[in-house]
Amino acid sequence: MNRKAGVSLVVLGISLVLIVARAGEVLAQTAPLTAELRISGAVTTPLVLTIADLKNMPRRKLSVVNPHDKKTENYEGVLLEELLRKAGVPQGENLRGSSMATYVLAEGADGYRVVFSLAELDSGILDSDVIVADTMDGAPLGANQGPFRLVAPHEKRPARWVRMLKSITVTRVANP
Repeated sequence: MNRKAGVSLVVLGISLVLIVARAGEVLAQTAPLTAELRISGAVTTPLVLTIADLKNMPRRKLSVVNPHDKKTENYEGVLLEELLRKAGVPQGENLRGSSMATYVLAEGADGYRVVFSLAELDSGILDSDVIVADTMDGAPLGANQGPFRLVAPHEKRPARWVRMLKSITVTRVANP
């Protein structure tokens, strides 16, 4: 192979690497924008929410110390209570009787699942401040945490924090 052909192959190889790298950057920047959080089950209005939807809702900021690395993390997102309200889940004075036997199942893309009673998430009963966060320390959540993360700031351990949150299912326990 002559020198000119060898140089052309090297330039072509570098160009392909740059094109693939740039395509990866574009995908990384656009993929989270298409992420969806589904709220379903015993709701009057099932929801499919995007990051843009959360950005247009009332926001809550909170600061917590991560017990694993003892660092302060600043999250921003929407109260889970607000999302449940938007889905038509009974709250406030309407949360009574058989509705008190309702629970919320939050599930991450990795299969991790946790349960909250509906009463735990109602500010008329308890100030839980559980949020669906989409940013930490002013930046979008990383791929291993987001694009949505359930954060329960008043719990002693983050055992019910759900990273890569994909769905919230409301279930009313059947009467015996």
